[in-house]
Amino acid sequence: MKIYTLRQEQWIARPIDKVFAFFSDARNLEAITPPWVGFKILSMSSDATVEGTEICYQIRLHGIPIQWRTEIIKWDPPYSFVDVQRSGPYKLWEHTHRFEAHGDRTKMNDEVRYALPFGVLGRVAHRLIVSADVRKIFEYRRGRIDEYFATRGVATRGVATCGGAGVS
Repeated sequence: MKIYTLRQEQWIARPIDKVFAFFSDARNLEAITPPWVGFKILSMSSDATVEGTEICYQIRLHGIPIQWRTEIIKWDPPYSFVDVQRSGPYKLWEHTHRFEAHGDRTKMNDEVRYALPFGVLGRVAHRLIVSADVRKIFEYRRGRIDEYFATRGVATRGVATCGGAGVS
């Protein structure tokens, strides 16, 4: 199984508790996900996000509707949380969200480790389509996060990097 990694760093000029509160509310995912993904939360196993919470979504990948279920496997407010795919389009999806306080600013780091099914065909699909799709989704997300916090009188700045095993 070939594992790909996407890393993204973003500075947000808000205190860590405010930033973590935004990201810990799964309903905010709809606001920061590109419209072409057709992201919609179908259900959550609990009202508040905590370790063990399962969230079922519907997304569209190139027009094809797919249900995606994730679980929060680590919950350490306000510093980090990890969600993993339990069912969906990937063979592996593990998204680690980290938050660091720097005075009234927060450094947010995302690391996504993912793998595709279908062996060689999955690697070809990654090279031709999936890698660019994942990057575009996170670029869009960065912009929406900038907009969200800027409309509250603050600005953000970010640095994106891709690396790790198998990233081309």
